[in-house]
Amino acid sequence: MTARILYALAALVLVSTHGMSQSDASRWKLVWSDEFNAVDGTLPDPAKWGFDVGGGGWGNKELESYTSRPTNVQQRGGNLVITALKEEYTGKDGFARPYTSARIKTKELFSQAYGRIEARMQLPVGKGIWPAFWMLGDDIGSVGWPKAGEIDIMENIGEAGRIYSTLHGPGYSGANGISAKYDLPAGEVVNTGFHVYAVESSPNNIRFYFDDKLIAERTPADLPAGAKWVYDHPFFLILNVAVGGGWPGYPDETTAFPQRMLVDYVRVYKPAKESQSQ
Repeated sequence: MTARILYALAALVLVSTHGMSQSDASRWKLVWSDEFNAVDGTLPDPAKWGFDVGGGGWGNKELESYTSRPTNVQQRGGNLVITALKEEYTGKDGFARPYTSARIKTKELFSQAYGRIEARMQLPVGKGIWPAFWMLGDDIGSVGWPKAGEIDIMENIGEAGRIYSTLHGPGYSGANGISAKYDLPAGEVVNTGFHVYAVESSPNNIRFYFDDKLIAERTPADLPAGAKWVYDHPFFLILNVAVGGGWPGYPDETTAFPQRMLVDYVRVYKPAKESQSQ
């Protein structure tokens, strides 16, 4: 058996173990990934990830300043670790903030229309702590938000047993986004172990998953009357941990710091049949 076949079988076992059944895994071909296996203390791979930095609130009245420091984001122990800290910090933008964290993105490095996108993560939990795994349309620089579209694969706002998956577009954005609240199965929580958070998309269909469980399925029929379905073009990926905001609220005396989000991997797939035909 060749090394290539062994590698493919190993990848299939990993996929089926961590989020998809083996039958589902056979539908997909891996086209992009980051396994975060670099030397401890290494920043995210610059060929795959860039940074959003600054403390201007990010349109959500957030309290953190995002940095590109290893203190806030690094690879360690086979994971990407994003760390939110309680510290006084003033970035190059001049905003003085009481917290720091990190937000990384694949903008201008990788984007894809359709397929399956997943991350295996252990989340931080606390009042005012807002970890997220999400996507923005890669035309955001020309058309702006929300016309570019936003796909929130996973957001958590301090509840260990609950996550949210949301679509934002023109006419259904912000508080009016099309959102699904998902309560984890009994005994499951997001902060004591790893889970797979995923989205699968095809023309006119988007499905959100927690491990192998379907959270919600969205089609143009779910949009408000006259609203446009804006998920027919490439999207780039974002990982971040925000501190505070109008939706999650703000840290209080119960919120412990540091808060860390661990990301075992991020993987992107295309349908296997599509890959074979190319």
